[in-house]
Formats: sequence, C-alpha cells, structure tokens
Amino acid sequence: MKLNSKGQVTIPAELRAKHGFAAGDEVDVIEDGNSLRIVHRNPGQSRGARTVHRMRGRATTSRTTDELMELLRGE
Repeated sequence: MKLNSKGQVTIPAELRAKHGFAAGDEVDVIEDGNSLRIVHRNPGQSRGARTVHRMRGRATTSRTTDELMELLRGE
C-alpha cells in the first residue's frame, strides 16, 4: 500500500469483508506502540446492527404492510 498525499490508504476488499468494515462505517485509528490499529468506532455493535443503522430510513414503498406480506409470503 502507498499513503496518498492526503494521508489516506485503501484497505483491501477482502480485509474489509473479513473484519466487517463497510462504506460509511465510522472508525478510529489508535496508536499502539510503533503501530496503528483501525477499529470500529462502536465495537459493541455487531456487523448486522451497523448495517441496519446505516440502512434505516432508506427504503421507500407505496405498498401497504398487507400488500408486502402478500407479495413476500402469499398471505
């Protein structure tokens, strides 16, 4: 990896996926001796909880709950 002029690096996709980092996640950079660690800002949240938080309010539909249930479950 190479540090760009703004001090940024790109975390490889396989490492982001393995450690649950996604676009929009907030992270902290922590000095650890002679190393830097990149960690989730809120480590108490699961990957799923972070995804739900990030996606909340983005979906739109003109269908009612009953129409969605019929579509998804045939009820």
